[in-house]
Amino acid sequence: MLVLLALSGQAMAVERLTVRVLETLPHDINAFTQGLEWHQGRLYVSTGLYGQSSLRRLNGRNGELELQMALADSLFGEGLARVGERLVQLTWREGLALVWRLPGLELEMAHSYEGEGWGLCFDGDHLWMSDGSASLQRRSPVDFSLQQRLEVRLDGRSQPRLNALACAGEHIYANVWKQARILRIHKASGEVDGVIDASPLLPLSDRVAHREAVLNGIAHNPETGEFYLTGKWWPRLFRVRFVQASAPEPADAGWAAASSAR
Repeated sequence: MLVLLALSGQAMAVERLTVRVLETLPHDINAFTQGLEWHQGRLYVSTGLYGQSSLRRLNGRNGELELQMALADSLFGEGLARVGERLVQLTWREGLALVWRLPGLELEMAHSYEGEGWGLCFDGDHLWMSDGSASLQRRSPVDFSLQQRLEVRLDGRSQPRLNALACAGEHIYANVWKQARILRIHKASGEVDGVIDASPLLPLSDRVAHREAVLNGIAHNPETGEFYLTGKWWPRLFRVRFVQASAPEPADAGWAAASSAR
């Protein structure tokens, strides 16, 4: 379904999509998922919470844990992106982007930045970072320096709470914190041209009964065009395709009140 909206005197098509589940994999229910990345048959997961944060490597066929590296208790793990043979892992309020070498996950160095770190993805040329606001930050993959701020807008309005990110072609896909929907953002303009209703995953997730157990974590497999989705404290991880929705998505789908935990 396409919804036409007027923006700066022009009509823009916003595609309404939903998820088609292709496979369900087991996931650690204790993982407070903050970032998710696919690479060569493996899934890499960044988990948060002070004293529990980690970087994990999972078998992409069965979801089994292959390797786990704990972060210092003073660090809160956040978004995750692959740049060549390295993974870059954000921290929430510590201003550090940790750089790990693949495949063994050896910590090499850390870049510093100002503000909070939420989501991260790499488009082949640039890193894109979210901080919970309505703006995405374009950063250098070499030294993590800030190059651009891009405001994200849907229906002519700024879209705050941008969280976990996945880069795919000319788009950036973004989880919206506390919502069961994903925005497809055209990275050249910042305009949202697609909205994915992921609420069908909620009853399938077997998530814990907690207001923080929300959808979070999105990874793109460029070889198949498929995506991997999960959430915080979800014992399920889903391989999905985004397909046309049969009806418009409710504006408040999956919304829950904000709280202090990330």
